Amino acid sequence: MKLTKRYWVFVVLLAITFVLKFHIFVSDDAKIGSFRGGSLEVSVWNPLVAEEVNAQVISVVIDNKTYSSENYTFYMDENRNIMVPVSILRDTLDCSAHIYDGERLLVEKHNLSALFTLNELEATGNDGKVDIASAFIEIDGAYYVSLNDLSNMLGYQCSFDINTNTLLAADLSENANALPTRYDLREKFRVSSIRSQGKYGTCWAFAALSAIESSLLPEEQYLFSVDHMSMSNSFNVTQFDGGSYTMGMAYLAAWQGPVYESEDPYGDGQTDSALEAKMHVQEMRIIPSKDLAAIKEAVFKYGGVQTSLYSSISNANGSSVYYNRETYAYCYIGTEKPNHDVVIIGWDDNYSKDNFTSPLEGDGAFICQNSWGDGFGEDGVFYVSYYDTNIGTHNVVYTRIEDTDNYDNIYQSDLCGWVGKIGYEKEEIYGANVYKAKGNEIITAAGFYATAPDTKYRVYVVKNFENENSFANRVQVAEGTLADAGYYTIDFMEEISVKAGEKYAVVVYLNTPGATHPLAIEYNNGDKYLENINLEDGEGYISYSGGKFTNIKDKQECNLCIKAYTNNQ
Repeated sequence: MKLTKRYWVFVVLLAITFVLKFHIFVSDDAKIGSFRGGSLEVSVWNPLVAEEVNAQVISVVIDNKTYSSENYTFYMDENRNIMVPVSILRDTLDCSAHIYDGERLLVEKHNLSALFTLNELEATGNDGKVDIASAFIEIDGAYYVSLNDLSNMLGYQCSFDINTNTLLAADLSENANALPTRYDLREKFRVSSIRSQGKYGTCWAFAALSAIESSLLPEEQYLFSVDHMSMSNSFNVTQFDGGSYTMGMAYLAAWQGPVYESEDPYGDGQTDSALEAKMHVQEMRIIPSKDLAAIKEAVFKYGGVQTSLYSSISNANGSSVYYNRETYAYCYIGTEKPNHDVVIIGWDDNYSKDNFTSPLEGDGAFICQNSWGDGFGEDGVFYVSYYDTNIGTHNVVYTRIEDTDNYDNIYQSDLCGWVGKIGYEKEEIYGANVYKAKGNEIITAAGFYATAPDTKYRVYVVKNFENENSFANRVQVAEGTLADAGYYTIDFMEEISVKAGEKYAVVVYLNTPGATHPLAIEYNNGDKYLENINLEDGEGYISYSGGKFTNIKDKQECNLCIKAYTNNQ
C-alpha cells in the first residue's frame, strides 16, 4: 500500500512531540532518526518543529506573568529558540534594553549585561564573548532576540513546554532585586544635551524635556523646545514666573507639545502656539517620595527622572555653603521647599560623604543634570547626596512616548490637567466625560490620572449618550491596576465605533487605596497661574457607586481629567 504524504507528516510530527516531551535533544550535526531507510537532518527536523509550534498560540511566561502571541509577535525560529521583540524586553524582563546605531542591542539586569550585534552568533556578557544559537535580527523595522539566549546570559532558567506551547522563564539570579551600586546614563549615551536656562525661571521645562529626550535615547535623538512648553501652555505664566512638573504633564498630556527646538528657539521671547506636537506623551509616572530604590530603577529602565530640590544658587557662577565646587557635590538639609528642577541621570552608592560641605550619616549620591550650562559642575552635571532634604520628593519619569500617528484624535476638556481631586470621602468613585464624535471614528483608548499608587481601574464606554440614564448601557472595555501615580493611557480590549455627531461617554471607575478624593480634576484654585482656565468646555458626571450619576457642575465648578483617543474610520 502506498503511504500518503499526509501520513508521513503525521508520523514526523508524532515523533517530534515524543522527542520534545521527553526532552531528547541532539547536537546540530547529529542524525535525528530514520524513516524507510532515510535519515532526518537537524536542518529538516527543526523547521518542522518550528512550523508546528508557530501554527498555534505561543505563550511566554516570565516571572509568573503571561504574554501571548495573540498580542505580541513571538515565534520559534529554525534553531528551536523563541524569538521575541526587543520592544517588550524592558517591561517583561524588568530590565534596561536599548539598541545602539541600529546594530547593537544592550540588555542590562541586576549586575549582568548582554550585548548582541545584528546577525552575529556571538554575544558579550559579563564573562566575555559567548556563542549564541540565534542571532539578534531585524525584520521590517522591528528587532527580535532569542529569549533562550538572553535568559542564559541574564541568570534566567528557560524551558519550552511542547504540551502547552509555552516558554517558561524565571529569574534565578542570587541578587534578583539588586541594582548596580553605580550607574551613569552618560556612559550609556542616554543623556540629552546640556543647556542653559539663562535668566529665566524655566528649569521645570528644561528638566521635563531633558528627561523625555533621555528616555528616547539612544534610539532617537531630539532637542525639544523649552520656549514652547513654557509659553504655549494653558497657564497664565511668563518665563520669569517658574512652573511645576504638573504643568509640564498637563501640556504633554494635552498634545500641546513637545515641538522641536528649531521650530521655537529658546530665549527670543516669542512662541508659536499653532505648532503641533512632534511626539505624543501617553504615560508619565510619579515615583513615590524618597523611594530611592524606585528612582534608581526608573533611571535604569526608562532614562532620566525629573525631580526637585532646594537650591540657594541661581546660576553656574553662584556659590553656596551647601555646594562644594571642587567635588561638584550639593546637599541641603533644612525646611526650605523645593525651588529648582533637575534630572537624575544616575547614582553612586559609594560617593563619599566627605565630598560634601556638611557632615552626613553616610555615603551615596544621585548624579544630576542641571540647566545652567556646561560651565556648572562636571560639564553641567553635579552630585546630590541621598541625605538632601528635597531630592527625590517630587519625581516624574516619562515612560510611554509615541509617534504622532498612534491615535488620530484626542478628546479632552482638561488642558490644565491635574489641579485638584474630587470624591465622596472614600476610595472609590465613578467619573465620566461626554464627547461628540467629529466623524465616523473608533474609540480605542482613554487617558486619566492615578492620584496615588496601586489604583485599580475599570473603563467603560456609553454609545448614543442622551442623559444620565444612558450610563446604564455602559460597556466595559478595560481594567487593571496602576502601581504608580501619574498619567496613563489605557488601550481598550474592545474598540467601540461611533458615528459623526454621536455623543458618547467614557466612564472610569477608580479605587485608590487610602484616598478620599481619588479623581483628578481641573479647577480654579485661585492661583494667578490658573486665571486663563476654561471650565465651560466639559460635560462631566460622577457617581458614588455607578448607579445614579450627577453632573459635576452641580457639585463643583470643574472639569474631570478623563480623555478619549480615537482613530478615523
